Amino acid sequence: MRSYFFIFLVLFLVSSCSKEKSVNKEFKDIQEHSLITELEVFHNPGTLPEYIDNSWCAQVSSWDTTGKNDDGFSGKYSFLKRNEDGSLLIFDVTGSGVINRIWTPTPNSDTLDFYIDNNDKPAFSISFIDLFSGKVYPFILPLCGNQLGGYYCYVPITFNKSCRIITRGNKIQFHQIQYRLYSDGKNVIPFKTSLNKDEKETLEKIALLWNSQTRNTSDFCKGEIICKNNDFILKPGDSQTIFKSTGGGRIVGIELSPSVEFNEWDKNIDLRITWDNDLYPAVLCPAADFFGYAFGTHSMKSLLLGNNGKINYCYFPMPYDNSATIELIYRKGDLSSNAEKKINAKIWYSREKRDPAREGKFYAYWHKNGNATKGVPHILADIKGKGHYVGTLLQAQGLKSGMTLFFEGDDSTSVDGSFRMHGTGSEDYFNGGWYAMLDRWDGKMSLPLHGSLDYSLPFCRTGGYRLFTADKISFEKSFFHSIEHGPVGNAFPADYTSIGLYYCDSPAEKMDIPNNELSRVFIPDTLILYPQLLDLTIYGSIDIKTTWKYGTGGESYLFTPGGDSWVRISLKDMPDGMYSMYFDIMSEPYGCEFSVWHRQSQLTDWKSSFSKNEERNFNLYLCDFEINGLNNTITTRFRTGDGKTGLWLNRIVLIRKP
Repeated sequence: MRSYFFIFLVLFLVSSCSKEKSVNKEFKDIQEHSLITELEVFHNPGTLPEYIDNSWCAQVSSWDTTGKNDDGFSGKYSFLKRNEDGSLLIFDVTGSGVINRIWTPTPNSDTLDFYIDNNDKPAFSISFIDLFSGKVYPFILPLCGNQLGGYYCYVPITFNKSCRIITRGNKIQFHQIQYRLYSDGKNVIPFKTSLNKDEKETLEKIALLWNSQTRNTSDFCKGEIICKNNDFILKPGDSQTIFKSTGGGRIVGIELSPSVEFNEWDKNIDLRITWDNDLYPAVLCPAADFFGYAFGTHSMKSLLLGNNGKINYCYFPMPYDNSATIELIYRKGDLSSNAEKKINAKIWYSREKRDPAREGKFYAYWHKNGNATKGVPHILADIKGKGHYVGTLLQAQGLKSGMTLFFEGDDSTSVDGSFRMHGTGSEDYFNGGWYAMLDRWDGKMSLPLHGSLDYSLPFCRTGGYRLFTADKISFEKSFFHSIEHGPVGNAFPADYTSIGLYYCDSPAEKMDIPNNELSRVFIPDTLILYPQLLDLTIYGSIDIKTTWKYGTGGESYLFTPGGDSWVRISLKDMPDGMYSMYFDIMSEPYGCEFSVWHRQSQLTDWKSSFSKNEERNFNLYLCDFEINGLNNTITTRFRTGDGKTGLWLNRIVLIRKP
């Protein structure tokens, strides 16, 4: 009897366990999409490798559909329909899904009505500016905010049947609204502004993680993890394997230090990562580019990738099936860049193998476009297979000195052969706005999901990054992602370097191979300094007026000095060397005399900016002089009188001598 009872008990327990697994599977199959599930990846990036099956990613934006550059200036292309009462329909989608991201550089105080699953009554209404201001819960930091000239909202707005957005104003300008539609049969719980306890706690959890100044691997991986620690000397021509695994698992953290060892214009240390003995590496690019350095200098401190001042880090989860190899390769460069490197590498990993049915492998699409072809956009990613796109890092430099007009270019995206997204400008793509404008897109700045890597008018260069987390772009067969160089027609000569980050079920089929010529930072011979972003120090009393009217591509400054007054200009970011200096000025009936000095040494004779009629003097030669670490300022002194009261300065041009 006891034997039969024991057998019965075992069978019962096995049956119960099987039923429990079945119930869990059934529960998973009927799991709903909700605010909680959409917020998950923001505090648990370990879910990033997971596919989102049966979904459609797309974007509505204010782009100029004629191919020109009126992407929101006039508002002509900024709405889908003008209603009888003058209000504007700007978003109209049928189906179940979520709005992942809303961006604009031109918010106003007009009310937005969000119609969710009901075309008769708004689910909620909010002033456009308050989507980003942090004054209206739950649209608060860090998922909403404004920096770098752009306003962004990452609060997921879910809908089960439809979503429409109407602005009660009669004009709206620049905007992008990215969304995802689901066709997986799961119910979507519509968004409500009144959050429950779990939803509020999730927002608090995200804020705690994003605002932390000491993030590390343990913040992103709660399971059992192992650390492989390497200290080594890397010599030119050598390679070093810093991790090798012959069993399945996943990388959860890569840390390389000290970061100063990667600060070079040559960028000749490459990172190579290979999964499962694939023919091509999953990652092969200059390590500096991968960790968000801009033109050889560390610049990025995002949530999952970058540099914290001492350590280069990557916390993107990277699952693999059978094997993984991570290497550093030191290419021989010029004599100036052949120093030995003392490096520490920490690789954090777990034994949890990839689940091929639901997870992709991590890849990086590095593309160097040293002289971008006229009429052809720069390719950010060209991928075959099933997966999702999760990040872009871009360094962009004009080959024609002057204003960074190449950054007017729009991004464009095709998913599975279908056109899905078109942007409104390059800094817009990175959640910014208004390049070359004070306290907007005018310098480097890092936020958790996006940022500016650099901005320099003298070097005619900039760069940006953006991580796609909840808004990752899913594809079933193919993904093509590009960005224009120039306002229209890809006509601006440019040098672009980019990395597209993605997960996929298929290995890379082709890639650019880094070499010394491709990786070296371009240093122009002609440097053009616009007054609007100069580092100025004023002595005495000077009135400054600004205008855009003289056609330089930037602002011109009218200096009206009172008495003995000077303006000193810092040149500390200019490369050392001998230069010829020219001023681009407006000669005017009230034009005064001026002279350029280095501290107490006069570099030029007194020059006149007087003319009976207004005329532009493009290239007024002043002198040849040297810039070095001890000589990196110039000072303009003014001489006024007899109605000659000021100087209109358009630009300063420095041409480096051989």
